[in-house]
Amino acid sequence: PASLDALVFSRLAPLLKAKLPNGKLQQHLKSLQNLCNYCTSILSLYFPWDRGGSRPPPRPAGLGEAEEDPHKRRKQLLSVLVGLVAMLGYAFLSGIVSIQRGGVGPAGRQPVAMEEEEEE
Repeated sequence: PASLDALVFSRLAPLLKAKLPNGKLQQHLKSLQNLCNYCTSILSLYFPWDRGGSRPPPRPAGLGEAEEDPHKRRKQLLSVLVGLVAMLGYAFLSGIVSIQRGGVGPAGRQPVAMEEEEEE
């Protein structure tokens, strides 16, 4: 499905399925058979549990998140660390962040303060 399908469905389905105080709009939409068929096909394809009024079957009680993916926490931590290193590396290489050592600068010169720089 395309984003246009999702947009049209998101506007039509609530109007067709919800109980409205005034049913004129809902009656008009239900008289348009193509739109009703469109919404029904999407509902049956992507929401098969909605027809019977019950939700999809829950997971068995014995399966927890730890048994589902035993290395989930480690993968999350690793991805955060990789992202952090990538951002810091970009900041250093692009010059956004630089490290300056205190004391005497290159070639024995003292660093120039902003006030002195404006006077020169």
